[in-house]
Amino acid sequence: MTTLADPPVTPPAHREPTVRRRGRKSRAGRTNHAGKLTYAILTVAVLVSAFPFYWTIVAASRSNADLAQVPPSLLPGPNLLRNFEAVLEEADIGKALLNSFIVSGSITVGTVLCCTLAGFAFAKLRFRGRGALLAITVGTMMIPPQLGVIPLFMLIAELQWVNQLQAVILPGLVSAFGVFFMRQYLVQSLPDELIEAARVDGASTARIFWSIVVPVARPGMSVLGLLTFMAAWNDFFWPIVALSSSEPTVQVALRQLGGGYVHDQSVIMAGTLLGTLPVLLVFGLLGRQIVGGIMQGAVKG
Repeated sequence: MTTLADPPVTPPAHREPTVRRRGRKSRAGRTNHAGKLTYAILTVAVLVSAFPFYWTIVAASRSNADLAQVPPSLLPGPNLLRNFEAVLEEADIGKALLNSFIVSGSITVGTVLCCTLAGFAFAKLRFRGRGALLAITVGTMMIPPQLGVIPLFMLIAELQWVNQLQAVILPGLVSAFGVFFMRQYLVQSLPDELIEAARVDGASTARIFWSIVVPVARPGMSVLGLLTFMAAWNDFFWPIVALSSSEPTVQVALRQLGGGYVHDQSVIMAGTLLGTLPVLLVFGLLGRQIVGGIMQGAVKG
């Protein structure tokens, strides 16, 4: 007698991987939202960071007597235009703004170009003494700049550059930080294969720099340019030594404000606001491009 056995049941092995794939898809497609604590911390950080600039606007729009009140008012007043007129009368702020644009723009262009060239050489070129030169360059960052003021002033005095803009521009055309920054950026972002391929095609070092290095280094050059412009615009120590009130930069011109036995803080704040607005304008125009360039370089790398 033949007994018909039940056909073997094949376990649905394919169901479990299907469930897992769905689970991974749902987890991957889920949007992560920050918690309330994160938003609270970010709000506090933004308020603390923006309050000094807001207080500058408030102080620049009020009188000196209003600022002496306890507690002072935290709302803008009606004296902003009047304080701006006082700034223009007490200091040649228009000439100072022009000089600051010339100095900051020249230093920014020179620093970005020279530091990118030096960074490319230290990152990708092979020459004798490369490590020692890089160590010396980075070591100069540990020397306080105040130690070089006297010999630098003696040098510009011998060149008869005192009270001339080139006395401020030329010492700042190259920075050790910029060289090290661009060297580190090119080490990580510029593949050696691109340079070797260009060498095989017969490209010279100058052609490699302009056609390959500069497009790759553009995000880093943008960041270095913004940092250099802000540092040159806000520099006070060396311009006050090398320049006088007849050829001032913005920071030197602000020193002339609020004179007298009692300093007029509202006029000083109005001048500070005028000196800050160009930097905010430059950052507002270039900030998004700089951040976008950094993210693009990170994705390509």
